[in-house]
Amino acid sequence: MRSIWNGAISFGLVSIPIKLVNATESRSISFRQIHLEDGGRIRYRKVCELDDREVTQSEIGKGYEDADGTIIPITEEDLSNLPLPTAKTIEIVAFVPADRIDPLQMDAAYYIAAGGAPAAKPYILLREALKRSQKVAVAKYALRGRERLGMLRVVEDAIALHGLLWPDEVRAPEGLAPDANVTVNDKELDLADALMDTLGEIDLEDLHDEYREALEEVVAAKAAGEALPEAPEPAKGGKVLDLMAALEKSVRDAKEARGEEGADEEPAEVRQISARESARATPKQAGGKKSTSTAKKTAAKKTTAARKSTAKSAQGAKKTTSAKSTTKSTAKKTGAKKTTTAKKTPAKKTAARKRTA
Repeated sequence: MRSIWNGAISFGLVSIPIKLVNATESRSISFRQIHLEDGGRIRYRKVCELDDREVTQSEIGKGYEDADGTIIPITEEDLSNLPLPTAKTIEIVAFVPADRIDPLQMDAAYYIAAGGAPAAKPYILLREALKRSQKVAVAKYALRGRERLGMLRVVEDAIALHGLLWPDEVRAPEGLAPDANVTVNDKELDLADALMDTLGEIDLEDLHDEYREALEEVVAAKAAGEALPEAPEPAKGGKVLDLMAALEKSVRDAKEARGEEGADEEPAEVRQISARESARATPKQAGGKKSTSTAKKTAAKKTTAARKSTAKSAQGAKKTTSAKSTTKSTAKKTGAKKTTTAKKTPAKKTAARKRTA
């Protein structure tokens, strides 16, 4: 990897020659500006406003604009000779626990490479000291025209430098939290905990940029003159009125996606989940493709659950029919007994009257 900065790490009286390389790269798709009429590229030209002439990169330098509009030229030699100890040195100022660093301060990340054989031993010394202390180093350094704050930590067998924003560059989240009068009960918190446990952890390697993939499909289809891929149906609108029902259904959906039992209960009446959301909830293999075996197992469990449900319904229907039949039979017998009794009673009364006479 190409280095973007050469210097040294100042570790007390120890100086470690190092090189700085980018630890991350952007894979986002970029577009060019074009003229809609004929598809021609739109380009920006660098023109000097004094002589109205386009200039080359070699003719361009840096300048600081003063309050009165005066431009003060600043050369690369001026910048390299700044009266600053961190101009070419990453100066470690403290060692602190990692949780002391606010994630909001995290900025660009770099890898630090040892600058030659003499730097190997002090480099490894710093790396092993960071490992054993389980701390990170807070440092100051100058890069791209300004002094910066940084954090050094161990990543596998290398030392990484994370640029940090200065504390006064992080805004306070004032006025962003919801109304403090809103409360949640213990049952809602229990369901939220259950949902968190059900979703569990995930390997970040399995996550991928779906927007970039969809955009690549569109670009490939247009380049080949083919029909564009169909967009998924948008999620149906509707507000979830029952938070408990939404939490319960979320837990069931997560269990069903993982193939766990107890996912075939009566669904709650909440908003419908879109196809894209369902796809995100389903565990995927590396590379973003769904596991065929997992899908088959899930489908098999759904089929089994459906058969069980159908069998239960049929059994319930038989029981209901049997109960109705028994009731009718009992009613008929009772009616017959009443009729027989009624017939016998008048006959006895008539016989008694004849004897009396």
